Amino acid sequence: MSNDSIKRKTISSMLWRWGESSLSQVVNFVVSVILARMLLPEDYGVVALVMVFITLCDKLVVSGLATSLIQKKDADNVDFSTIFFFSLGVATLLYTLLFAFSPLIADFFGTYDKALLVPVIRVMGIQVILVAASSVQSAYVSRTMQFRRFFWSTLGGIVSSAAVGICMAYAGYGVWALVAQNLIKMIGSMSVLWFTVKWRPQLVFSVERFKALYEYGWKIFAASVIKTLYNDLRSLVIGKFYSAADLAFYNKGQSFPQLVDGNIVGTIDSVFFSAIAKKQSSKAEMLSMLRRAVKVGTYVLTPLLVGLAAVAEPLVEVLLGEKWLPCVFYMQVLSISFVFTPIEIENLQTIKAVGRSDLVLKLEIVKKTVGVVLLIIAVPIGVEAIAISMLAGNVFAAAANAWPNCKLVGYGYWQQMMDVLPSLLMSAVMYGAVFAVPQINLPAITLLAVEVLVGVVVYVLLSVLTRNESFWYILNICKGFLKKRA
Repeated sequence: MSNDSIKRKTISSMLWRWGESSLSQVVNFVVSVILARMLLPEDYGVVALVMVFITLCDKLVVSGLATSLIQKKDADNVDFSTIFFFSLGVATLLYTLLFAFSPLIADFFGTYDKALLVPVIRVMGIQVILVAASSVQSAYVSRTMQFRRFFWSTLGGIVSSAAVGICMAYAGYGVWALVAQNLIKMIGSMSVLWFTVKWRPQLVFSVERFKALYEYGWKIFAASVIKTLYNDLRSLVIGKFYSAADLAFYNKGQSFPQLVDGNIVGTIDSVFFSAIAKKQSSKAEMLSMLRRAVKVGTYVLTPLLVGLAAVAEPLVEVLLGEKWLPCVFYMQVLSISFVFTPIEIENLQTIKAVGRSDLVLKLEIVKKTVGVVLLIIAVPIGVEAIAISMLAGNVFAAAANAWPNCKLVGYGYWQQMMDVLPSLLMSAVMYGAVFAVPQINLPAITLLAVEVLVGVVVYVLLSVLTRNESFWYILNICKGFLKKRA
């Protein structure tokens, strides 16, 4: 495949992935706003706690081996079928364990209602099997860069789940509205993937193929599990030592920057690995792709997150209501912590693409060790300190992930910081402009609208005045896409 062909397919895939991610994020956001006004913070706290265990099981099922299918140059149907049946077997085992040990989990978190927590764990745990059933389909889509399939699968899942969740919440089902929403979304997405993707598993399992894929994938798998445990550790700690409401406020504050981060970085990330893996034989081309991903990702993501931190209070008041105002501090701190995600994630994907899964695992061990130490220091201080510890950990993680690529592709941390510095400075100026908006006697919704408008105008104006490279790069892509569609 030629360079131009790969570039066109990468951009097309990224646009489809962005459309899928945007659709998902917007609908989920609207539904979450509606449900947040209908349900109690404690309901969200229960589901947030259970999702820690579900997410970990999901990673145990799909991480590493699915990545190895994308990375392997000559993966065929035997490889895909082997991983499919292995993932399904592991998922069944994990769900059985989750079902059996749910009473012990409920006992450990004694401040929660055991009569509610146990059935919620057992019902939501079904998601683990659903993830396994669709994981290889997703890997096939990513490998062949058919990202429009994700768009339709996401559409099927979120539309059906939104309707069910809202109706159940309105009918007074409380926490079960959130449980049903999560399950229906997964069932809908999986069903559409199975109907639209041509790949089907064969009744074959190759031990030799599994060993070869495992050789690469187990390090990615271990790194992913460590990362998941670390990311969810804060929720576990808050759930254990603080109240369900505290956990709900923390998670809700985190959900807003996660929405932005998932939409931008998630889009680039999902396409970037598939694209850069095809260029693993050319160091110069990998460097060019990594540098572009870091610069563009930071240019787009930073103003959104910094702007989110600036408008956090009126945003929460308008969308969620005054009962959710305690989550404002967490939203502000965690928004800033996600600014460093493009550097962290795209560097990691490059390391994966060159086949250095050993480095991925070593980096995760080092980063998470530092993060756990920061968390231990923060726990006795309070939930606010726990949020700040995440910010400090993310700064360190970005630097750690960038370090190996100085040698692997010739793109060191300080060079990366120089590349993203313009976006950071423009975002800082934008924050100052938004903060300077007069707040006296303005209704929350008016204040929010004015602050958003000021932020957008200032950032775009600065991009034009400084002739920002990423701004013009994105603008030219949009022009080309529109001409093609015309």
